[in-house]
Amino acid sequence: MLYGTLLLTGTGIAGQFLGFVYRILLSRLIGAEIMGLYQLIMPVYSVLLSLTAVGLTAAVSNLSAGYYARGQRGAAAQVLRRCLLCFLGLFGVLATVTALLYDPISVYLLGDARTQMGLLLLLPCILLTGVENLHKHFFYGTGAIRPPAAVELCEQVIRAAAVLGLLVLFLPQNPERTVAIIVVGMIVCELFSSITLMLLARRRLAGEKLGEPGASRRMNRQILAIALPVGFTSLLGNLMGSANAVLIPQRLVAAGAEVSRAMEEFGVLCGMTMPMLCLPTAFIGALGLVLMPKLAQGAALGNTPLIRRRIDRSMLATSVLMFPAMALLVVVGPTLGQLLFREEGVGRYLLPLSVGVLLSCWQAVLGCALNGLGRQKAAARSSILSGGLQLGCTYLLLGLPGVGIGGYWVGVVASSALGVLLNWFQVRRVTGLKLRLFDWGVAPGLAALLTGLTGNLLFRVLLDSGVGEWTAVGACTLFGVVLYLAALQAQGVRLHRLFRLR
Repeated sequence: MLYGTLLLTGTGIAGQFLGFVYRILLSRLIGAEIMGLYQLIMPVYSVLLSLTAVGLTAAVSNLSAGYYARGQRGAAAQVLRRCLLCFLGLFGVLATVTALLYDPISVYLLGDARTQMGLLLLLPCILLTGVENLHKHFFYGTGAIRPPAAVELCEQVIRAAAVLGLLVLFLPQNPERTVAIIVVGMIVCELFSSITLMLLARRRLAGEKLGEPGASRRMNRQILAIALPVGFTSLLGNLMGSANAVLIPQRLVAAGAEVSRAMEEFGVLCGMTMPMLCLPTAFIGALGLVLMPKLAQGAALGNTPLIRRRIDRSMLATSVLMFPAMALLVVVGPTLGQLLFREEGVGRYLLPLSVGVLLSCWQAVLGCALNGLGRQKAAARSSILSGGLQLGCTYLLLGLPGVGIGGYWVGVVASSALGVLLNWFQVRRVTGLKLRLFDWGVAPGLAALLTGLTGNLLFRVLLDSGVGEWTAVGACTLFGVVLYLAALQAQGVRLHRLFRLR
């Protein structure tokens, strides 16, 4: 588990860095308003993936892990084939509906007719992404981490090169065509990833067949038992996320902002500030991809102590890494945002948003644990309730004069906190795991607070002394990491526990 997590973390960090640089260059090429238009069509991408692929990827990962743990490799191959056929059928239906209704979707649901061309071009991108993700999660479930990790890293490079290259070649264009050019670049990188993973999976599965009598119907039931609740949860979550994304500029206009200004604020918040804060979460995504099949293996073998130990180590690792990352970003984030994006508004609300990101990481890890343990319905309830709370906060608060975009962070923090509580109660009920409040929260929280306060003082002194901004950011980060580790050690937190993440 440790090897897979570290490998995916390394490639994830590299990918996040490449994606972050790509987003910086993209924002400079197209500006905040077109970035906002691009952000409007991405929820449609997420919703269609939820309807077609997300639940099936969870089924592939969980069932493949269980079959491999019991030595039934042919059954794992059959799971992948069945899920691929199901995905293609679902995609065919939804792609037809979207192609017929793209005009009312763009005008009435997204609220901007300039998204029409990009919306149509999303369809082949979704087809390729679904095929890619099914094969990728098969590799995760069977413990073969290196192929999807390498492909993921290459995909980031190809996406950046394709999108930025096309923009450089064809700009200037009107906003609708600019968004379409970005989606075409995405199609290029997804084409590479899907074909590469298909070939690697075919090579791995050569000659494998399912020969167990009566297994087909049982396998179909197992796939549906996982895919339906996970897919339904993802769908509702993405629908609420889509509604949230559409509501943000609309509610800002209702509060008195001009349409162009509202779209700019939306682009800065969702296209610049949140991606900067989420840069350290590469580890969480990697951990979740490894944790879910590992817990499925433990559940298949009936090893409850192993399950508890893995969840404990995962929560500890999340806290130890995310607390200092958020503390340092709060300190250097405003300066870093101006250096990278050339937008003064990037540093607004970093402190409350960092709390929301930390809570969302805990929620994600506990949600992965529930999915790995076969408690998809419990994870679904938590996700739906927390997403509904955020949507309500967006509608009520952003439309209030004088509150505006500041109401967004309230919804982020409140919804993530609710999700953490609901997921934790279910994990404790299923596994009997005890809350390790000091190790997971108090110790890393105090160490991060010390790091943030001291780092802020050092950062201001360096800037006032005439030190360059990039140099000050680097020095403050290095000092903060050393101080944080020393503070953890002084409180008795043994970091070597993280290296027994099995």
